[in-house]
Amino acid sequence: MSHVRKSFGPTPALKNVSFEVAPGEVHALIGENGAGKSTLMKILSGAYRPEAGQIELDGQPFVPANPLHARHSGIAMIYQELTLAPHLSVEENILLGEEPATLGWLNRPRRRKLARAALAELHHENIPLNAPVNSRTIAEQQVVEIARALIGEPKLLIMDEPTSSLTQVDTENLFGVVDRLRQRGVSVVYISHFLEECKRVCHRYTVLRDGESVGTGEMGTAGLNHIIRLMVGRDINDIYPRTPHSLGQPVLEFRALAGQIKPCSVSLTLRAGEILGIAGLVGAGRTETVRACFGLDRVKSGTVLVQSKEQTHRTPAQRLANGMGLLSENRKEEGLMLNRSLADNLTLTRYQPLSHMGFINRRSQRKAAGEWMQRLDVRAQSPAQTVGELSGGNQQKIAIGRLLHHDAKILLLDEPTRGIDVGSKAQVYKLMGALAAQGKAIIFVSSYLPELLGICDTLGVMCRGRLSAIRPVGEWTEHGIIAAAIGQPEAADK
Repeated sequence: MSHVRKSFGPTPALKNVSFEVAPGEVHALIGENGAGKSTLMKILSGAYRPEAGQIELDGQPFVPANPLHARHSGIAMIYQELTLAPHLSVEENILLGEEPATLGWLNRPRRRKLARAALAELHHENIPLNAPVNSRTIAEQQVVEIARALIGEPKLLIMDEPTSSLTQVDTENLFGVVDRLRQRGVSVVYISHFLEECKRVCHRYTVLRDGESVGTGEMGTAGLNHIIRLMVGRDINDIYPRTPHSLGQPVLEFRALAGQIKPCSVSLTLRAGEILGIAGLVGAGRTETVRACFGLDRVKSGTVLVQSKEQTHRTPAQRLANGMGLLSENRKEEGLMLNRSLADNLTLTRYQPLSHMGFINRRSQRKAAGEWMQRLDVRAQSPAQTVGELSGGNQQKIAIGRLLHHDAKILLLDEPTRGIDVGSKAQVYKLMGALAAQGKAIIFVSSYLPELLGICDTLGVMCRGRLSAIRPVGEWTEHGIIAAAIGQPEAADK
C-alpha cells in the first residue's frame, strides 16, 4: 500500500500511509486510537474505498470492489468490533458466506465438520455449534469470529485486536495458530495495543500517528520505549502509575453469591479506596458476578451488602441511585447508544446538574461532555458527534466517562482497557488510582495479567464459577494466577 489517503467529511483519517507485508510475515501495525490503523485495513479488505494511493497484491495492482471480492482474493479480516449475525448459530456464523453446497443445496454434515475443525484449531471444541451466537460470552464470540476468518484459508489475514477479549490461555492458543499460519506461508497483519504481544509474534512493525506512517523496522531489535515514542510523540515513563491511597471500611460484600448458572459461590469484601482485581479464564463467571451484583442477572442465592446493609435483590436503576456504576465488557450492545451523541452517552445516567424543571439544558450538557472529553483525551469532532462514528478505543473512553460523570462511589469495571492504546491505558490506570485516592472502591475484571498485577491492591481468581481467596497482589505471580484459573491451587501457592 503506497501513499494511501482517506477522509470522512472534513476529517482526514489517513493522510499519507505506506505499508508493506512480505509472504509468511507477521507484521505489527501499531498506533494510538484514531491513528488510522482500522481504516487502513478496511481499505485493504474492501470495506472502504481510498481517495488516493495504490495497492498491490502479489505484485499486481489490486482494487477491492467490496469485502467479498477481497475475501475471494485471499484477504480475510477479524474486526475489533464483532461482526457476527446474533440470531444465527455458532456453526452458521463460522461458515457464513462460505457454506459448502451441491447444486444449491447446503451440505450440512460438511458444514458441521468444517466448523468443528476451525474451533478445534483454536482449542475451543467445547463451544456448542447449535447455540445462538448471542447466547455465548463476548470472549467466545471473539473465538467464533477468529474461526470464521480461518475457514477460507486466506493468503493474508488481518487481525484487529484479536486478543482484546481473550484470556492468557486463549491468547497462547491464538499465538500457536498464528505460528502455524506463518509456516504455511500466510501473511498476517497484527493490530494490537499489547506491545508485548507484538514483540512476541511479529517480525516487523509499522507505526501510524495522526493518519501517517511515522516509522517501520525489525521488531526483534526495537525497544518498546522507542515504539511508544513513535506512537504518541512523547515518552511514557510509567506504564502502571501508582497513586498513593489507603483502604477504608467495607462498602460492598458478597456472601456466597450465586447466579442462575454462574457464579456458583463468590465471597469477597471490597473496601473504600481499594482496587480489587478479578482474574480467570473465559467462562469462569467473572462477568456474571458483576452483572448479578448490579442487578442485570438474577441472584439465585447468597447475600449482597452495600455499606453494611443487605441489598441483594436490586434493579440497575436502584444500584445507580445508590452510587454504583457498571462498565460492561460489551460496549457495542450494552455500554453505549451508538446512534446517539457523545453528550447523550456521557450524561445519560445523571441529568440533575444539567436540567431545570425536567428540561435538559443542552448548552450545559455539551459543556459537561466537552470537559470529560478533554479530561479523557477523546478524539472526536464535538460533543454532538454520534458515538458510533468513533474508534473503538474512543468509544471505551466515553463509556468510562459516563461512570465518572455519574460520580459513582463503587465502580464495577469489566475489561475497562479493552481496545485502547498504551497511552490511553496509562491514563485509565492513573484515573483508577486517583479515584481510589478519593475513597472510591473498584472491582477490576481483566484478562490482561500485567495490568492486574501492576494496578490492583488485592486479587482473586475465578475458576468454574468460584472465587479464590482474596490476597494482596504482592502474593500473586502470573504463573500462580493461571494455575488457580485452571483449578490447581496447590501450584498457585508455590
